[in-house]
Amino acid sequence: MRAFFIFPSQDRLKKGWQFDQVFRTGRRESGALVRLLFMVSPDGQTRYGVAVGKQQGTSPLRSRGKRLLRESLRRLRPWVKDGFWIVCMIKSNALGSGAKEVYQDMAKLFKRAGLLKSEWPGPDWFVDRRQGRR
Repeated sequence: MRAFFIFPSQDRLKKGWQFDQVFRTGRRESGALVRLLFMVSPDGQTRYGVAVGKQQGTSPLRSRGKRLLRESLRRLRPWVKDGFWIVCMIKSNALGSGAKEVYQDMAKLFKRAGLLKSEWPGPDWFVDRRQGRR
């Protein structure tokens, strides 16, 4: 169960050219708190990237933004379709929002972009450690 929700290193976009390729050729979706850029993966593996610009604020605010995005991606990752490179960017007004709001906005964007599998349980699911996923 624990391995189901990890965000491993091999599933991340790491190189600058990978981010550049998504920014130049990818499709864009924008929500109230999050921007989503995605493209079909050249290697067939789904990879994720998180980008927070320096205009977003001071270093602690940018770090919080990255944590919010990574946590939302970690929760959505089991239900994302294969074969995409995805970059998520947080908007300035989201830095004061909670993790639940960022997750719900990101889930709405993934759904609108057609990146979620049909068996996704919806944005309000939770994990009960005693009984497994709900």
